[in-house]
Amino acid sequence: MPASAVPASSTLTAGPSVHLRLRDETFDATNPAAYNLYLLAGPARLHVAVADVERRKFVAVEDYALTAGSVPALAAQHDFLGQRGWNAVRLAVTGRAFTLLPAPLFRPGDEAAALRLHHTPAPTETVRHTTHPAQELVNVFAAEAALADWLASVHGASGRLLHHTSAFLAGIVHQRGAAAPRRLYINPGQQELTLVVWGQHLEYCNVFPCTTAEDVLYYTILVMQELGLDPDQDELTVWGELTPDSAIFSLLRTYVRHVRFGNRPGDVQYSYRLNDVFEYRYFDLFSLHYV
Repeated sequence: MPASAVPASSTLTAGPSVHLRLRDETFDATNPAAYNLYLLAGPARLHVAVADVERRKFVAVEDYALTAGSVPALAAQHDFLGQRGWNAVRLAVTGRAFTLLPAPLFRPGDEAAALRLHHTPAPTETVRHTTHPAQELVNVFAAEAALADWLASVHGASGRLLHHTSAFLAGIVHQRGAAAPRRLYINPGQQELTLVVWGQHLEYCNVFPCTTAEDVLYYTILVMQELGLDPDQDELTVWGELTPDSAIFSLLRTYVRHVRFGNRPGDVQYSYRLNDVFEYRYFDLFSLHYV
């Protein structure tokens, strides 16, 4: 079945439109305890993945268009998003309202003060943090309070709220070997661009607003120049929602000599239903498996 196809058996008869809906025949939505549920919420899209815990296999991937605040509304119509009893639920939010801190400098309760240097939380937002012990980092971020409340009320202790950069970093770490060279990784997403530079340790992580291919190129070259990476020598790894013939990839290949698409996270399996989905798509969604 083509990756863009939506089966006629879809339970969504109204509301947000479906961009992608792929489910393995072995996925049993009536037994959520056997699965982990991963959600990536942007301003206009919700990405969904389900992983079989015992088999370490992704058995469902779905992608929906959203209007502001409509994750709870979508869940109310959906056959399993609002279902309780999952082994684990991880919900990541996109956006620029985050900051990474060295773990020794962070104290619980200081989240709002730390984030205020970069972002002033709105009255409708809550400020949270995620620890990354292996990197000795803490990710402090803002999220819509209504979304956090929905996660807590529906999924309780099994639910974790994160920033999408936490998943992106975890996925990169999982793929990098100990002797991996210093490299720039980018992920063009929903009107934003995430960039990470990793050498012996994390050197840079930021999210920029992007609406055009030229924006992506500008920030990519800017970061390479600022951090001393050579567009003629150093490799650029790209994930995200683009195609090999897209304007973004064409521009990047014009100005950066060594550009390659990244792979899916390893050490897990993927249903054959995903065979028609580009390997470099949904990387941060799949990488929630490692956070």
